[in-house]
Amino acid sequence: MNKKGLSILMRTKMRPGNDPSKLSSFSPLSNEINQMMTDPPRKQRSIDDSRSNFSASGNHYERNFDIVKESMGLAISLNKTESLDVVLDDFSEGYFSLSNENRKKLVTVLAKEYDLNRIQVRELLKQYLGLELRSGNEGESSNVDDENMFSTFYRIERNLRQALKPTYNVLFERLNNHPAGLKFLSLLRADILSFLGEENIPSLRALDSCLKEKLSAWLSPAVLELHQITWDDSASLLEKIVTYEAVHPISNLLDLKRRLGVGRRCFGYFHPAIPGEPLIFIEVALLKNVAQTIQEVLLDVPSIPEHEAACALFYSISSTQPGLAGINLGKFLIKRMITLVKRDMPQVSTFATLSPIPGFMQWLLSKLASQSVMAKVDNMEQPTGGPGSAFQENLLEPDEERMLKNSSPVTYAGKNGMEVMLNLLTSKNYEWTSSAELLSALKPPLMRLCARYLLQEKKRGKALDSVANFHLQNGAMVERLNWMADRSEKGLHQSGGIMVNYVYR
Repeated sequence: MNKKGLSILMRTKMRPGNDPSKLSSFSPLSNEINQMMTDPPRKQRSIDDSRSNFSASGNHYERNFDIVKESMGLAISLNKTESLDVVLDDFSEGYFSLSNENRKKLVTVLAKEYDLNRIQVRELLKQYLGLELRSGNEGESSNVDDENMFSTFYRIERNLRQALKPTYNVLFERLNNHPAGLKFLSLLRADILSFLGEENIPSLRALDSCLKEKLSAWLSPAVLELHQITWDDSASLLEKIVTYEAVHPISNLLDLKRRLGVGRRCFGYFHPAIPGEPLIFIEVALLKNVAQTIQEVLLDVPSIPEHEAACALFYSISSTQPGLAGINLGKFLIKRMITLVKRDMPQVSTFATLSPIPGFMQWLLSKLASQSVMAKVDNMEQPTGGPGSAFQENLLEPDEERMLKNSSPVTYAGKNGMEVMLNLLTSKNYEWTSSAELLSALKPPLMRLCARYLLQEKKRGKALDSVANFHLQNGAMVERLNWMADRSEKGLHQSGGIMVNYVYR
């Protein structure tokens, strides 16, 4: 093993207290890389150690809730600049020393007790509504009168803008200007989102909305640095790429080196306040044509000479900060990356993705199961036959249903084609993928229903699939569906192995 590989492995030794489940739902890696995938990055450890309730001496402890609450209040109200850094440090350490239950309690206090002053807002609104706006056709008036009238409007409007700012804005802004404060705010928002997932509390929802708006402004593309990540970067940075790769887990050091080598690119967005750690990164393959399977991209095959590449294929984009959810850094990263590749490789004319369809199988199985239940209810209510429920829908075409019934073994038999399909798709170890006959029978309905899922199924007017919504909102077009493009367990579980190409034109 070379020095770089050894360095990465040495930096990723497991330590007690690390909880791999907190690093998202990454698949486990084999052999020595399994350690790398389950250990948080070194640069993050100063804060993550606090989250694990470790003191400087290594002993477990939890601070008194009232002391941390008092520290938070002081961080908001203190006016002495020279003492502010110490207070902010004390608050952030105290916050992460708390149990999850007490952190939720503290954040709820922040949301409710440091909200805006609604009595003041109502009073200002009464004053504002009590002003009379002179009509323009009431005769001529002096400029002095106009200025006096509008100065009152301006004053109340200014006061209203100030009154509509929650007091916790002060804490957010002070932390943003504090060393490691931006990282703290990202972790704080990750906790808020977790609490909202457990219980929809309106005051917490308002707090999250405010913090998200602040983070969106502070993480604008103007302040982010685009960096091409290569094998020559530090071991700590490469460790983070392995840890945070969320789409196609990196299996070993050779895989990592291949993804950063000839014919491949990896770009990340960095913020000066969080050095050495990408907020988001994208992996790109330089190819002659748009790939139809992920195996073409990830398998150890010789890359083409880069000057022959005509397509830049984005096959993975991963965010490293759960607290930045909903802040569309990926849109700007893709556009910057396209500009950079065009500049360096003018012969590349096609910019496309090979993307997973993470929600397809869940949607389809839910549809099949509900239709099966409705069919049974209809049979009980109308044993002699007759019109079925208005909500009943046959998802299969007659030819598709006939082919499925004829191809499926007795063990997967059902009363209709949808029941057969449901039995096949929920079979143990995806046994249907081992039969050429079943693959042939399932391909037409699965491809047709997947196209429907991507293009027609909506939620609040947007694509139901999260990845589809991301690319379509960013201006891409659905180009092609690819059958059996990802045969991994994850790919079969999410989308029956189907992947999609989106093209950016």
